Amino acid sequence: MKAADVRRAAFGKLPDGRVVEAVTLTNGNGVEVRIITFGAAIQSVIVPDRDGGKADVALGYPTLDGYLAGSEYFGATVGRVANRIAQGRFTLDGKPFLLPVNNGPNSLHGGTTGFDKALWTIISVTRGARQSVTLRHVSPDGDQGYPGTLTVTATYSLDENNVLAVDYGATTDRTTIVNLSNHAYWNLAGEGSADGAMGHLLTIPADHYLPTDATAIPTGEFRLVGGTAFDFRKPIAVGARVRDASDEQIRFGRGYDHNWVVDRHIAAAPRLLARVEEPKSGRVLEVLSTQPGLQFYSGNFLDGTIVGKGGKLYRQGDAIALEPQMFPDTPNRPEFGSVRLEPGQTYRNLILFRFSAIGVP
Repeated sequence: MKAADVRRAAFGKLPDGRVVEAVTLTNGNGVEVRIITFGAAIQSVIVPDRDGGKADVALGYPTLDGYLAGSEYFGATVGRVANRIAQGRFTLDGKPFLLPVNNGPNSLHGGTTGFDKALWTIISVTRGARQSVTLRHVSPDGDQGYPGTLTVTATYSLDENNVLAVDYGATTDRTTIVNLSNHAYWNLAGEGSADGAMGHLLTIPADHYLPTDATAIPTGEFRLVGGTAFDFRKPIAVGARVRDASDEQIRFGRGYDHNWVVDRHIAAAPRLLARVEEPKSGRVLEVLSTQPGLQFYSGNFLDGTIVGKGGKLYRQGDAIALEPQMFPDTPNRPEFGSVRLEPGQTYRNLILFRFSAIGVP
């Protein structure tokens, strides 16, 4: 068994000279996770297959330049509000707020300069049975149009059960809205592999999903998945129905880019939102969270122009994103619940990425 460890190193410099760090967490099983302070992002996740062969299963750029220029949110912490807000508008206590519009007519993942483009500060690193790093970012009042000074923490930890935990927390000095998530792209065959991710077997234990309009904003309907291309209650290959043009929702998203309703309420403890199995390698990823929704995105807009860490092009369908969160456009949809955060309260989204391999005891 290898010794668990935590390593810190420089990853690059921002144009203004500030240093971006990389923190690598390693457990005794050889699982290795690298987090960078730019965007509090997962830069790589190396895990073994059923035979012990290792591969990096998270998409990303080899250098900081890619993260500075790119808009794919590879592994990033997204916020203040993950996903889309219709027309970049919401009302809070009768007061309207306007946000940058950066995704068609809508605001996506916090706006043009969201948390994915921020340099976070490392506030602690721990070693032991669980290796971890905690990062912090302070978003000032009015940042991207959002009210209140928001102090956000992201703690990444890796244990000996091959669980990568991402624990998001936030506090505010003024009533605001918050919905944080992580935007990792996964390919359990290995990033840049020839097979892509369309052969991955996906399970989502949800009876409903949220259909959208043509701009990816939910209509407000909780639609049953039964008899549709959105039924993943039993394992099915991601690519089996991803090109089903008979389904208007598939046409709108150019594949899957929708939120599944695993529950209607936030849970006290993480529950299973998705399970992914890659048949050839035997690698399995289970995604758990306290949040009730799961945005599943099938990599529809990867277009073969991005060169990944292994020197391979990322093409359409080469990875999938599974983002635990509150439902999209909740600030404009009271029936979805609330993403409101008051002074004195603490927002939390605890996400667990649990890795294993079939055939390994």
